[in-house]
Amino acid sequence: MFTTQLPASVQSFLLRDAEKRDPVTARRAQLVRILLRERYLTRETLIQRVEAVMGFACFGEKSWKDNFYRDMRVVKVALKQAGFDLKYSRNGESPGYYFAGNASLNPDLKKEIAGALKEIDDEQIDIYKHISPAQKFYQACSIINLGRKVSLNGNRLEPGLP
Repeated sequence: MFTTQLPASVQSFLLRDAEKRDPVTARRAQLVRILLRERYLTRETLIQRVEAVMGFACFGEKSWKDNFYRDMRVVKVALKQAGFDLKYSRNGESPGYYFAGNASLNPDLKKEIAGALKEIDDEQIDIYKHISPAQKFYQACSIINLGRKVSLNGNRLEPGLP
C-alpha cells in the first residue's frame, strides 16, 4: 500500500473534526496539548486541566481511572513518535509527568522570573510590610491567578530544546 504524508493543514482539520465527534480523541488531544505546555503535573492535576477545558467527569464517572490510563498509553506513544520521551516522576519535590532530557522550566521563562526578581527593591519590601492583611490577601490571589495563566499559556516544549 502506498502512503502519502498529509499536509499539516489537512491533519489539523481532520483532528479538529475528530475531536468534535469523538470525546476520547478530544480528551487525548487535550492531554497532549497540556503536557506540551506544562511539566510535572500529577494524574489529579492533569485530569483537572482536561476537565477545565472539556467539562467535569469527561473521563467518566465510574471507570475514570481506566480511561485515564488507556488515554495516557496512547498519548505516550503519540508523543514518542514526535520525539518526546514522557516520564513520570515520583520525586516528592516535583512529582508528575515530564519530558526526559528537558529542563524543568523553559529557559525563556527562567529569564523572565530572574528579571522580575531583579525589579524587587528594599522600598517595595518596606511598603509591603505596612499594607493591610486584606491588601496582602488580594495581592496573593492576583499572583496565584497570574501563575495559573502562565501555567496554562506558557512553558511550551519543542522537540530537541534543552
